[in-house]
Amino acid sequence: MRFVADLHIHSKYSRACSRDCDLEHLTWWARRKGITLVGTGDFTHPAWYDHLRENLVPAEPGLFRLREDLDRDIDRRLPPRLAAAPVRFMLSVEISTIYKRDDRTRKVHHLIYLPDLDAAAEFNRKLGRIGNLGSDGRPILGLDSRDLLEITLECGGYLVPAHIWTPWFAVLGSKSGFDAVEDCYADLAEHVFAVETGLSSDPEMNWRISGLDKYRLVSNSDAHSPPMLGREATVFDTEVDYYAVRAALETGVGHAGSIEFFPEEGKYHVDGHRKCGVRMEPAETRAHGGVCPECGKPLTVGVLSRVEELADRPEGTVPDGVPGFRSLVPLPEIMSEILGTGPKSKKVLGEIDRLTAALGPELGILQDVPVDEVEAHSPLLAEALTRLRRGQVIRDAGYDGEYGVIRLFEPGEVARRNASLSLFDDGLFTASAAAKPKREPAPRPEAEPEPVAVAEPARPEGSGLLDGLDPDQRAAASTTGGPLLIIAGPGTGKTRTLTHRIAHLVTECGVAPEHCLAITFTRRAAGEMAERLAALVPEHAGALTVATFHSLGVRVLREQHERAGLGRDFGVADPDRALAVALEVAGEEKQARRLLAEGDPRYKEALRRQDLVDFDDLVALPLALLEADPELAAAYRDRYRWICVDEYQDVDERQYRLLRLLAPPEGNLTAIGDPDQAIYRFRGADVGFFLRFRQDFPTARVVHLTRNYRSSAPVVSGALQVISPTTLVPGRELRPVGEHGDAPVGVHQAASEQAEAVFVARTIERVLGGASFHALDSGRVDSGGAHHDLGFSDFAVLYRTDRQSRVLVDVLTQSGMPFQKRSHDRLADRPGVERIARELPFVAGTTVLERVRRAAGADHTAYELLKPLARDCGEDLERFLTELALGVEVDTWDPRADRISLLTLHAAKGLEFPVVFIVGCEDGLLPLRWPGASDSGDEVDEERRLLFVGMTRAQRHLFLSHSSGRPRSPFLDDLKSGFERVGEVPPKRRKRGTQLSLI
Repeated sequence: MRFVADLHIHSKYSRACSRDCDLEHLTWWARRKGITLVGTGDFTHPAWYDHLRENLVPAEPGLFRLREDLDRDIDRRLPPRLAAAPVRFMLSVEISTIYKRDDRTRKVHHLIYLPDLDAAAEFNRKLGRIGNLGSDGRPILGLDSRDLLEITLECGGYLVPAHIWTPWFAVLGSKSGFDAVEDCYADLAEHVFAVETGLSSDPEMNWRISGLDKYRLVSNSDAHSPPMLGREATVFDTEVDYYAVRAALETGVGHAGSIEFFPEEGKYHVDGHRKCGVRMEPAETRAHGGVCPECGKPLTVGVLSRVEELADRPEGTVPDGVPGFRSLVPLPEIMSEILGTGPKSKKVLGEIDRLTAALGPELGILQDVPVDEVEAHSPLLAEALTRLRRGQVIRDAGYDGEYGVIRLFEPGEVARRNASLSLFDDGLFTASAAAKPKREPAPRPEAEPEPVAVAEPARPEGSGLLDGLDPDQRAAASTTGGPLLIIAGPGTGKTRTLTHRIAHLVTECGVAPEHCLAITFTRRAAGEMAERLAALVPEHAGALTVATFHSLGVRVLREQHERAGLGRDFGVADPDRALAVALEVAGEEKQARRLLAEGDPRYKEALRRQDLVDFDDLVALPLALLEADPELAAAYRDRYRWICVDEYQDVDERQYRLLRLLAPPEGNLTAIGDPDQAIYRFRGADVGFFLRFRQDFPTARVVHLTRNYRSSAPVVSGALQVISPTTLVPGRELRPVGEHGDAPVGVHQAASEQAEAVFVARTIERVLGGASFHALDSGRVDSGGAHHDLGFSDFAVLYRTDRQSRVLVDVLTQSGMPFQKRSHDRLADRPGVERIARELPFVAGTTVLERVRRAAGADHTAYELLKPLARDCGEDLERFLTELALGVEVDTWDPRADRISLLTLHAAKGLEFPVVFIVGCEDGLLPLRWPGASDSGDEVDEERRLLFVGMTRAQRHLFLSHSSGRPRSPFLDDLKSGFERVGEVPPKRRKRGTQLSLI
């Protein structure tokens, strides 16, 4: 059976789509157009999915039809010639993926097809772990195209790359795509067997690329309103069912060609810059170096140029065995030209109603109805169809988001024909190429000088592990015996220096690796350090001890369990278990929590009776053992003769005492950190221990790391200005090194907290160069200034308190951009997980699952809980488990997802992002002022350090924002240079006074 299919449409739940995009209207218009098979579109949207389940019933295999009562109602509203034609639906959705690969931002749209609603539900469940499906019928996901294909295959569907040539959002697009389809889908590329050519190209253009011969070329309308159905479509000659259509696309048998736009009508056919009214053919674009002659910004390179760039065949090539195609102009556009009014006007629609009632569906009128039959109803339409079927059209090509115009009559010709009713004069008609703009292009502006890169300092020649370190790093890493304090500013290569120092000691200084202990504060940091050491000294890595304070405590207690009064296989109580034990003692929750907070002896005794320790015990008990037994302390000092402590400014009183027991004043203790990044006093950390290091270790050498490799010069300058009033590092110095751009720090004042969140969302989209067609086409985003190497995960929004995240979540949800909030789903609240996180051993060559099994021991419940996460997440499960040691709230999103990060300033410590927003820079939030609390200088100074930490997370762009609801942060007053005000709130107009009438 030969039939027409339009398998790329949208529902009313997609942005910029008609409210009439529902099943009833789609069915009505499909019958009017002559389309048998229609995609549902948007099945990932929860409301649309429910609408489909409620109003569709199964028909042929893998297809659906409208519910009987609704279908009958539609037929009653159609003329007999159009009624009762079969219309079937196939489950479809368009997915937008924006992600980074090979240091480029990729923006690719895909069409997904599934055979039943249960498969769609499973697909939606999997994608729901990646992004927000409820904000747009065409969801935007931070997911690699290859991974989307994998999920599709797992759910029994197939994938077709959408409008493959579109510059901004397509697999072969000039701005963010690939040079070959198979490059996009990597090892799964063999499962892609069809591509959608899009409105701005036709099969003849695609035949010039031999690499596309393996794919069936399909066309669809991408309709945003029901009247747009069928403007492009695919023709099949198969049974009408899902599996027959899929087989036709896989094999070519039954794929009978396509119905096309004239490609010049597509809005990205040639090159240009819409804002300047500049439109160019490919040769002109090359002559101007790809920049707009009016403004000097990059042109949007269109489909024709991109096809020529990749073409390996001449124009006119027709590969063997390919089906043909027909280029049409939609009937409303033809009648619009004839009647001299808009294609959506009542006059045009009424005329089409009359024609379709008499002659049948629109596609039939355009292609098949004899011209003499049409002439009886409209002589001008008959003439137009004669020209159309010959391909005699006047083409005015689209560019940079502007649709082109295809005309069938010369200007004034319709009026003359109506006036004279004369026969057609061939001399009046000229088939012309795309019209060119009348303006003369301005001379190409001279190229600006290339920015001068900031050179890294010269490094001393030599060989060995210390090559590649800068002079300060090398001085720190090469120091041999005795205590060493390294003051490492943000972004100065702290971990690099520390790991190279340890590697240098064991390979070039004769230090036995089993005598080396490296202590960090988080499992994440310990894992990173262990990985780096394994790469630097693989033959020694297994003998090195890399631990957090708490995992070191576990090790000591395992070895000294009898001294500690514990069994060999004692357990570590997670928060729920600890609370349950405290409840047994106290009898009610409020009192139980007090016992926990105070470490009440009765609670501790109850723990010991169950052979348990809690989190605090992991440092307190080893400390007590070593303080009570000098010989035991000496034994551990003899074992760990070389100790390195990361983030020394964050040690608390117990950790400090433990270190003093392990490292004598003349010992080989290396402490590295930055007192200006001391922000954890609420956890008991005391920066005073860092500041007194020289007193504790009088012979200590001090080295400063001052070269910042992370951030741009404006970011570094701004951070230094903010911290300088209360810096704890005399003569604080930080010098930017490397290429990070020179964008000034942006300072924004918003009218409200809501407006501030909107500013964040719109700025993210602007820096990305647009996350949707609508952002580009509406002019809200000018992609000329986009960063084409950024993905969603390169953006972070930081705030002082978790409450501030609520409005951000709401606004980003509405925007459709994917994000993660670290407190989404706490693994730490799940039984046994926190204990496993603390005890998870770092063992080279083992998988996360093996390590989870080893750490879980006899706790089968916790192991079974984590096993599926290990299976789903692979090695990325490390991210979850390593952060649990400090109770950091993490989520269980699919680790393949690329998302904007929302997190507190405290949680951002140790991280870095190309683009950082710090919202709520207001007095009362930053510095945070608790009601009734004392406003001590120490507390405010730490709040200033917190802002310093947040600012130095940024690599290229930093935005500081505040709303008008409260005074701005006094810390911003110290920002004197290197910033610009962006998107400021316009001043409110004063209300004019009202003059009272005397009458």
